[in-house]
Amino acid sequence: MTKNRTSWFFYGYAIVLAAFLIMTVMWGVFYSFGIFFEPVLMEFGWTRAATSGAFSLCLVLAGFFAIVAGRLNDRFGPRMVMTACGLFLGAGYLLMSQISAIWQLYLFYGVIVGIGSSGSFVPLASTISRWFVRRRGLMTGIIASGVGFGTMIIPPVANWLISNYGWRTSYIIIAIVALVLIILAAQFLRRDPGQLGLSPYGESEVQENGAGVETREFSLQGAIHTRQYWLFCATLFCSWFGIGIILAHIVIHATGLGISVASAANILAIIGGGGILGRITMGGIADRIGNKPALITSFMLMSVAFLWLLTTREVWMFYLFAIIFSFAYGAVSTLESPMVAELFGLSSHGAILGAIFFADSVGTAIGTVLAGMIFDITGSYQSAFLACVALSIMAIILVVFLRPITGVRRGR
Repeated sequence: MTKNRTSWFFYGYAIVLAAFLIMTVMWGVFYSFGIFFEPVLMEFGWTRAATSGAFSLCLVLAGFFAIVAGRLNDRFGPRMVMTACGLFLGAGYLLMSQISAIWQLYLFYGVIVGIGSSGSFVPLASTISRWFVRRRGLMTGIIASGVGFGTMIIPPVANWLISNYGWRTSYIIIAIVALVLIILAAQFLRRDPGQLGLSPYGESEVQENGAGVETREFSLQGAIHTRQYWLFCATLFCSWFGIGIILAHIVIHATGLGISVASAANILAIIGGGGILGRITMGGIADRIGNKPALITSFMLMSVAFLWLLTTREVWMFYLFAIIFSFAYGAVSTLESPMVAELFGLSSHGAILGAIFFADSVGTAIGTVLAGMIFDITGSYQSAFLACVALSIMAIILVVFLRPITGVRRGR
């Protein structure tokens, strides 16, 4: 077994910093799509449905190709995978500056940016799980908080660029910055501590205390044949169904009730900031009380938030909802990777996490579209929010039945 060399600095923290930077850039530019929405519509006169369809395609393909990215990460490591994703992402945004037809929007953004975005969580979170036994939840929370930081920083910068240079030039600037930062940060990534003659942080301490490091090592095929895999997929589908609805519809829902556009925009800002707090706080708490109790707590908070939303009409009520919801939402996104490591081990962690991450994407896509359909039919989001309540409670029940896999040999 390799042992950590005596050093004042553990290289795993450099991995965390590089992964955090990549997450910040990738998710920041991803959520900048809405900033470019209006100027693109004004120039070409496309419908909102046709234009937003490219965003949905990007989201679904990012989830699907996350399985591929996870598999490649297991085999070749994150440096190669994230370099390739950075190239696709940068190329997609460079090509976006040249679009003149709707099919180009779907190809350049929906497909090429979608492939590049497949590295936005799974390979990075999987790598962190290999580097940390102790503090795994906290470190995963730190890199996942890059989503919130990116959302708060990059869209406003994109808005300023568009105002001063136009949307085409802005896409070029964003593409170059994303390309350089992602590829540069990727060069600091390593698949696991063994490549540097180290062992995972806290591994020896956990062994000395009698707590087992993951002994169940599943391939993706083996994991798919377990009840726990499908329970966890169903759990995350239920949670991300509601998360997708909120992220896509909460602003227009609030303005429809007479809330000002500025105040409604603040709801998303609170969700972004609260998500950072939820990711880091619940990641650290999960290290102490366990991933399953932390997930149950998060889903309980999410259920409370959705119940509150059913009667929310005033600005302060929306802000309170955003605080509770964002904390729970941030926690759920953080705990996925540590839970996969706990259930299925690390040998195929990236591939398994990628497959489960696809359930997130499907839940988000279905929830977003279904909420729009419900509003078109009923003129209200109430039925959609009731569905969110029901599914978040279902997520609690499913997690209760999610138990460790016992009596399984390595390599199944």
